[in-house]
Amino acid sequence: MDFKTPIYIIEEEKLRRNLSLIQKVAERTGSEFILAFKAFALWKTFPIFREYIRSTTASSLSEAKLAYEEFGSKAHTFSPAYTDEEIDEIVACSSHLTFNSLSQYERYHHRAAMCSIGLRVNPEYSEVGTLLYNPCAPGTRFGVTADKLPQQLPSDIEGFHCHCHCESGADVFERTLQHIEEKFSPWFSQLKWINFGGGHLVTRKDYDIDLLVRIMEGFHQRYPHLKVIFEPGSAFAWQTGPLVSHVVDMVEDKGIKTAILDVSFTCHMPDCLEMPYFPDVRGAEHVEEEKGDCVYRLGGNSCLAGDFMCAWRFDKPLEIGQEVIFEDMIHYTTVKTNTFNGITHPAIGMLHMDGQLEILRRYGYEDYRDRMD
Repeated sequence: MDFKTPIYIIEEEKLRRNLSLIQKVAERTGSEFILAFKAFALWKTFPIFREYIRSTTASSLSEAKLAYEEFGSKAHTFSPAYTDEEIDEIVACSSHLTFNSLSQYERYHHRAAMCSIGLRVNPEYSEVGTLLYNPCAPGTRFGVTADKLPQQLPSDIEGFHCHCHCESGADVFERTLQHIEEKFSPWFSQLKWINFGGGHLVTRKDYDIDLLVRIMEGFHQRYPHLKVIFEPGSAFAWQTGPLVSHVVDMVEDKGIKTAILDVSFTCHMPDCLEMPYFPDVRGAEHVEEEKGDCVYRLGGNSCLAGDFMCAWRFDKPLEIGQEVIFEDMIHYTTVKTNTFNGITHPAIGMLHMDGQLEILRRYGYEDYRDRMD
């Protein structure tokens, strides 16, 4: 493509494909699916989202305001800890407010009376393998365990929130649900809703939607009074577009060739280093051996020594100015980019269904400077 600076490209056709699928899954499971801003919060796409879903989930004052002001509906809000300075404004922007602890509930529930109040619970079970993303790991700061709940809940607690998945399949949810019910079903008769959190990757090709439908049919039969909510993030933006970068230099040391790009892993693709995981690179194969013909480390343009990933084999030698395209880089990217080193953010574009590329935002010096105010 004839675009000389790095750019995230959201493909409208693929976004609508995901949204349509999620809408159908919501209908088949008798549940509500809402967008978690922690994975995707590009508000210029909200008019498209509103054709398919009604609500979003927030984890901070800024996200709650974004839901209310830009999405056009109040948020389902959860935060590990609310503060005196922000709680009233958060409440004003929220339809549902979930407390992480009984102490937070005691401190703020009277100020949240206009919301449907929930409590986050911890089933003490999760199949998330990476501790960084496991909210049920021993010593977790998230949620109340069953042994700490009173037999009779306070009368204004209307829901439970339980989040213990990460890009998981329906089979994982089936096993997790057994633990959730075992721990917390004694309180279900006192509730109006249950939120099973995010991490349900229903738009992944191998996700067993029919299994999820059967699971929810059984759940609704057992607890017909409970409204069920899912709040995935990745599922909405899964496989909806790439990050396009360019080779700006080539260096070699000890036989290892590094193609230095005009993007940064630590600034623009942080999950690649945090998880870590190896992104798909268009026209290249990820390989174990770092040396060989057309084999390169891909290096970011920050001063962090570890701002690189290895290694990929290309069909032919890379050249200065050549595009290097990272696939599936829309979720958990633009929401997590940072200004380390003052490196300019990639632009954000929308590839419309008619083939036209609309530039939604470009970034420059003022964006870096203003964050340092």
